[in-house]
Amino acid sequence: MSFSYNVIDHVQLAAPVGGEEQAREFYRDVLGFEEIDKPAQLKKNGGVWFQCGHVHVHIGVEDGFVPAKKAHPAFQVINIAAMKGYLSESDIHYKVDDRLPGAERFYLSDPFGNRLEFLEWKAS
Repeated sequence: MSFSYNVIDHVQLAAPVGGEEQAREFYRDVLGFEEIDKPAQLKKNGGVWFQCGHVHVHIGVEDGFVPAKKAHPAFQVINIAAMKGYLSESDIHYKVDDRLPGAERFYLSDPFGNRLEFLEWKAS
């Protein structure tokens, strides 16, 4: 092979048409992701884009939207205990999953029902 992969550039998640403000309230205001501008030629499609570390999270709107209940992105967190405390104080429900050896992780759903994973690898 004469090519290689570096990192994931972006993850696309779906939302119902008109869900941009809810996406902002959750991804920007609750999770602390940075909202970034969509290119002018793509703004007409609706949706909203965010950045989390080096990865972009694109929320695209679609007719006939169905949330991703199983498929999901996973976000690596530094100090996951603090994040869980913050979410609990904010009345955001999450579900802890201890089945991945070497990691502390939990799942939550965005306002549209899409599954999101957050994890921190334990030091060896």
